Amino acid sequence: MPRIVMYCTAVCPCCINAERLLLRRGVTEIEKIRVDLDPEQRVIMEQRSRRRTVPQIFIGDRHIGGFDDMVELDQAGGLLPLLNP
Repeated sequence: MPRIVMYCTAVCPCCINAERLLLRRGVTEIEKIRVDLDPEQRVIMEQRSRRRTVPQIFIGDRHIGGFDDMVELDQAGGLLPLLNP
């Protein structure tokens, strides 16, 4: 399974829902980077994703986007192939 990185905050409902969706799809490990605890990580997140909101999800080197983007990808059948190459 590829490395999964999720930039998140502690009390973000979309972050929690994104993690739940990934777990339902068989993901066992998510590297969560808390941008609320480390302002430098927020800068890195914004540079990598060109977005300011959380979550920002990366599967391997591919930027998936936020929770809504991941749900849309999942509904279109594109999430599982990325998780199980």
